[in-house]
Amino acid sequence: MNGHGRFASPAGDEDGRSTSTPAPASPRTSTPPPSPHPAHLGDLGFVGRTAELGALREALVAATTPAATATDQGAALVLSGQPGTGKSALLEAAVRAARTGGMRVLRCAGIRGSNPPDLSGLLQTVWPVLPDALDQADGLDPADAARPAGAADLADPADPATPHHPPAIDPPPRASSLDALVSVLVDGAPAPGTGHSWLAFAVLDVLTAVSRAGQPLLVAVDDWDALDAPSRQVLAFVARRAKGHPLALLMTSRPPHALPDPLTGVPTLSLGPLSPAESARLLASRRPGLDAQAVRELLATAAGNPLALLELPAPAEDSLPSLPASSDRLAAAMAPGAARLPAGTRDLLLVAALHPEGDLPLLLSAASRIGGTALDPAALEPAERAGLVFFDGMRPHFAHPATAGAVVHGTGPDRCRAAHAALAAVLPPGSVRTLWHLAQAAEGPDPELAARLEAVRGDALEQCPPTMAVRLLRRAADLHPHPADRGRCALRAAQLAQLLGLDRMTRTLAHHALRHPLGPLGTLCAQALAHPGTTGAQPPTHATGPGTGAVPDPTDPSSWPTPVGPAEQQNALELARITAPVAAGDEQRSKALLAFLDGMPDRADDPRLLYAMATVRPLGRAATVLAGVCADRDLGDVSVRDIERLGEAALLAGDPLRALDLWRRAERRRRFHALPAQLPWVLLRQGLAHLGMGNWAQGEHAFRRCAQSAEGTYGQDHHVAAARLLTDLVRGLRTGTPVGPAADRDLAAARRSVPSIDAVLAVGAAWTLAECGESAAAFPALSSLLTDPRTRAAALFAVVAFAEAAKAEQASREALATLDRLERELGARCPRVIGVRFTVARAVLADDDARTMFERAFAEDLSPWPYLEAPLRLAEGRWLRLRRQFADSQATLRQAAAGFTMLGAEARAPRIAAELRASGERAEGAAPGGFRPAAARDLLTARELRIAELAARGLSNREIGEQLGLASRTIGAYLYRIFPRLGVTSRAQLAEALRNPDTP
Repeated sequence: MNGHGRFASPAGDEDGRSTSTPAPASPRTSTPPPSPHPAHLGDLGFVGRTAELGALREALVAATTPAATATDQGAALVLSGQPGTGKSALLEAAVRAARTGGMRVLRCAGIRGSNPPDLSGLLQTVWPVLPDALDQADGLDPADAARPAGAADLADPADPATPHHPPAIDPPPRASSLDALVSVLVDGAPAPGTGHSWLAFAVLDVLTAVSRAGQPLLVAVDDWDALDAPSRQVLAFVARRAKGHPLALLMTSRPPHALPDPLTGVPTLSLGPLSPAESARLLASRRPGLDAQAVRELLATAAGNPLALLELPAPAEDSLPSLPASSDRLAAAMAPGAARLPAGTRDLLLVAALHPEGDLPLLLSAASRIGGTALDPAALEPAERAGLVFFDGMRPHFAHPATAGAVVHGTGPDRCRAAHAALAAVLPPGSVRTLWHLAQAAEGPDPELAARLEAVRGDALEQCPPTMAVRLLRRAADLHPHPADRGRCALRAAQLAQLLGLDRMTRTLAHHALRHPLGPLGTLCAQALAHPGTTGAQPPTHATGPGTGAVPDPTDPSSWPTPVGPAEQQNALELARITAPVAAGDEQRSKALLAFLDGMPDRADDPRLLYAMATVRPLGRAATVLAGVCADRDLGDVSVRDIERLGEAALLAGDPLRALDLWRRAERRRRFHALPAQLPWVLLRQGLAHLGMGNWAQGEHAFRRCAQSAEGTYGQDHHVAAARLLTDLVRGLRTGTPVGPAADRDLAAARRSVPSIDAVLAVGAAWTLAECGESAAAFPALSSLLTDPRTRAAALFAVVAFAEAAKAEQASREALATLDRLERELGARCPRVIGVRFTVARAVLADDDARTMFERAFAEDLSPWPYLEAPLRLAEGRWLRLRRQFADSQATLRQAAAGFTMLGAEARAPRIAAELRASGERAEGAAPGGFRPAAARDLLTARELRIAELAARGLSNREIGEQLGLASRTIGAYLYRIFPRLGVTSRAQLAEALRNPDTP
């Protein structure tokens, strides 16, 4: 019996060929030749898998292209990766390409979470080709039929499953061997000979014979590691011997949990996670229309896993009780055996998913409360063996962020509430997390809990991810029984969401708030949030009160009613904060907003009021804003958001030093609470403050830190764009290199991070012209910027550079007229930080009364403002030289050079060196009668000498500070003293000044 009767079923193989009819005796004469080039695998919609697709194509080409030697043909490849990395999708793409290229395909797939019978995987693989093999065996010569099965193949001496046989040419399969193979696979008969060794050779004989007799063969095995053990062993054996045959064997598998790897010896391609940019591109192509916040959360949870990116549902604010998101397909892939874990283990995984920050004792205590049975650490072991979690000695961590949702997918609301209640019972009373879990466990109105949620939102902003405070307020709105309280909480949540840049959440919460009574200003605020960019939106009837008058415009402060009561004052301040950027470009609305804010004298120091005032009138209200910013307050009791807002107001009003101090405080608070999401914004503002102070070396360092912290994080690309544009600008200011125009795309992105980026770049480009000595172009450019209301506030930081350019162009009279107009606009209450700039600028422009103007300028305390002192000393040194006071001129010019060096103004060095030479300075850098290079080292202390040597080697202030354990600003102060003492004006001259004259 040859077994033909066992294949009477009409089932076909993957190519659709019927197996119920015997194949032709000479398949090569009836089958069209395969294409030597299978379909290209690079244009199939895959993102980030170019290398993997190329490797699959090479494997298919190796199986279909005739080779010069037999050993060059055939290939095997294992795609290894964690669940959801796209192994099956890549395998399916290879199958489609193989069919297109004329290959015959055999398929086999494991089923996770099952207990398959032995050899079921092999039967699934070879069943479609057994009829062809039997037909070929029927035509064998009796002498060939007598050859022992497997004797023709080359075994691997290192493979313990098979003995060694010498190499030979593959013969056709033998009928007796095939009958035995069918009996083993179908009837469960014992394998003859050495068991699995015989079986492995028999399967290899069948596959190689079929591939040589007809079309080249692709064996595609999905989830190899989920097959039965005998099938895994045999297929691994075949994979090691695919070379030399028109056969490709592609398998997918998850990484092994233990060593040795059973697939050792088979080429393996590991699939890692997609990069953040690739993940964002995949989401945009497959799930368009998601808002920025949803994309950020999906990217964070998916962590580069393609299946999670496509399967995770978009987060929803109204899902109660809170549970990590997942889907049926994702749960089946990432946690197939979770439902069969012990009940205590499942409870432990549930509380770990709801409270990932918890350590193991706390989680065990909470899980014990759910089931009523005390749990010990052994409850975690089944989950560890299943590969769902790993334990670091303190807390369990899920194997992947999406595994948390997959493990608890399908958990009922009652059990989820019980888990939240259990966590609330074991966490510290009154903490943000405790109240959050209590809120998720509550089923009905609870005004006391709602009030506690409102009270803790400030702590949530400091200690938790940004969205936590918004969700606390959103939940408080649900727990309040009275509509007015619900509306108030929903509106506060919408205002906070808008501040955090959560656009979708802002609109949703604002619409929710408009369904409740809010008061006149509260309604206007909700309208402005619900319909950004529109005016005159019709509010609900019950919110406006009786009457049929005209509806106020949320963006027109002249139509706003006077706030009455604390709640309406809060709404008024939030409305002013939201509206200020829109009103800043409209003179009439700016005046109306200022008049409205002036009507709230008891709120004069509120950060929101100061920010709005500085936004619409940065110069006209500079004194008021800076007085409010510097008001006596305990910053330890001020929220980090308000500290950042105060810093923004200070910079807009012209005090970069105060702004820098506030933003440094904000950075420390962010780092202390391990909340890095807002650090790029804070670092970018620090760089802007350094830029305004003329401290370009520090500014460039801050911009680079910003780009590094935001790089690769979705939703931070606008910070990266702004940081790069500003880094290029600072580099131009330092070196005097003209700054080219920014690309429209980069500029549009940067505006989201720095709304005034256009003005900053324009002022910086004009300032660069002044730094590189092109005063003919710098003077008109800066003059235009100082007279334009849109750029005047930013250009005021460059008023001294404007004066220098005017002096060089002999346009002092025109420059003084411009300064007079600016001072009149600022009025009698001009802040000191701005007034000092005008004093220095007038001294630079002075001619006949220069001595008096210099004395007046130096009478100011310029120690906090080295970017003002350095150009002032340069102007004085030039003035002294023109009056032939050469010794005093040289000393003053050296001080100016040291100041510019500390600030990183490298472009100034050639001009200062020229001034020194004109004043009689010798070419090597020493003044007549001054020190000789041989004595230079004797003029410095040991610390100063070390700093000078490192600076002479080209190290930056920051790099020197890192070596010596000092702040970069301290290094700059040392160099400020060292340069005049050595008679040098740049770092390049330090090496010569320190060189021993006896050294060749």
